[in-house]
Amino acid sequence: MNDFVFSVPTTIYFGKGQVEKLGGIVQQYGSRALLVYGGGSIKRSGLYDKVLGQLKKNFVSVTELAGVEPNPKIASVREGVRLCRENKVDVVLAVGGGSSIDCAKVVAAGACYDGDPWDLVTEPARIQKALPLVTVLTMAATGSEMNHNAVITNPETHEKLGTAGQALKPRASILDPELTFTVPKRQTAAGTADIMSHTFENYFTGVKGAFLQARFAEGILRTCIQYGPAALKRPDDYEARANLMWASSHAINGLLSCGAEVAWSVHPMEHELSAFYDITHGVGLAILTPNWMKYVLSDSTVGKFAEYGVNVWGIDANQAPLLTAQQAIEKTRAFFTVSLGLPSTLREVGIGEENLKVMAEHAASHGLEHAFVPLRADDVLKIYRASL
Repeated sequence: MNDFVFSVPTTIYFGKGQVEKLGGIVQQYGSRALLVYGGGSIKRSGLYDKVLGQLKKNFVSVTELAGVEPNPKIASVREGVRLCRENKVDVVLAVGGGSSIDCAKVVAAGACYDGDPWDLVTEPARIQKALPLVTVLTMAATGSEMNHNAVITNPETHEKLGTAGQALKPRASILDPELTFTVPKRQTAAGTADIMSHTFENYFTGVKGAFLQARFAEGILRTCIQYGPAALKRPDDYEARANLMWASSHAINGLLSCGAEVAWSVHPMEHELSAFYDITHGVGLAILTPNWMKYVLSDSTVGKFAEYGVNVWGIDANQAPLLTAQQAIEKTRAFFTVSLGLPSTLREVGIGEENLKVMAEHAASHGLEHAFVPLRADDVLKIYRASL
């Protein structure tokens, strides 16, 4: 196991009715808030009115940045920074899923930065300071409510890039599983795939001796396998929603990666799909993941995949490791497509051959040489083609 520093300073308010505490939480950090949210779902659910009521009750004035995209764009970030400066905002409040939170993170940092906020995405070291950020989570997927990461898209350059900085960690996050009851089935399915992908990216590591991290990861994967379909079957299943929500936070808050660090494999490949075609992130991950697994399966990796098959899927440990690994990969594919009902090919989401080569080159430039199995552009291209 590697040496590491683990710090998650975000205060989590988990459970039913926690929104009733929102006004007092926000007031701790300022009296002028920028409210960041996506489409109209928080208005249809009544959450928008609850949030405004809480802020008004605690004498917090509100400026709004609405309409944040599912793959948040740099234009929205720039608009948020402008609003912060014009209205002298001193605290940012994100209400929604990972897209709204990611946008709010870079807005909070951009408000404290003199240059273009895209600099903070391409050069994360520039993130030195940010306005306090509070979040109200409405979808279990990205884990942004409890980490220092954000992903922003620049349509002009066909780039979807991740950035990170300690200043981006939310000060407080409200996690009420009941707020996820109205999430559509397709988003619940994609969110479950996203949680699993975050876990896979940390689980498949070459670092030796990180036994506990691996067991944590397996627990999160088994949680998704049990409760993802349950939430699809009955959207108001509180137990299912609560377990998915908490799994989402821990999949990418450092619990799994600290001491077992590895460059991620599938996320850089999927970011290219979203950058070029604006598809749902979790859908792209579900399509690519089984094909990546199959491509990197070899004599040197079969042990890890067999371990995954036995500990997560309950496959017979006494059979040949290669057979166990192959069965685990097929069970993963079937879970995404049958249990969650997600697409299995790129063509199903409108992606053909036209941009595969340039996307592969872009993806390979983002650290894939340091992944669980090092990948070059031609490797990525083969995975893309296998996913068509």
